[in-house]
Amino acid sequence: MPKGIMVVQSAPCDPAREDEYNDWYSRVHLPEVLAIPGFTGARRYRVPQTGDYLAIYEIDADDLAGPAAELRARSAAGRMHASDALQTDPPPVVTLYQLIG
Repeated sequence: MPKGIMVVQSAPCDPAREDEYNDWYSRVHLPEVLAIPGFTGARRYRVPQTGDYLAIYEIDADDLAGPAAELRARSAAGRMHASDALQTDPPPVVTLYQLIG
């Protein structure tokens, strides 16, 4: 069972680019994130009324901040492929949750 989740709220930069956004997210971004040690699974959801998206990443690591820090480091080093179809203003909202109980 994962020890935590990372929840990411994001959206395409333009409704006309939603297909491009989804293609990048599913074919490029998810595999890159899941290649980071500690990330073990991911699911995506869409709000039909607004076109906003939610991704839930499962994390199995004693230190939940570790995989998230590695994701940021890889992004900063250019090892993650960004897409200009992703809305960055405002930026995606990322929240880590730790399993309790």
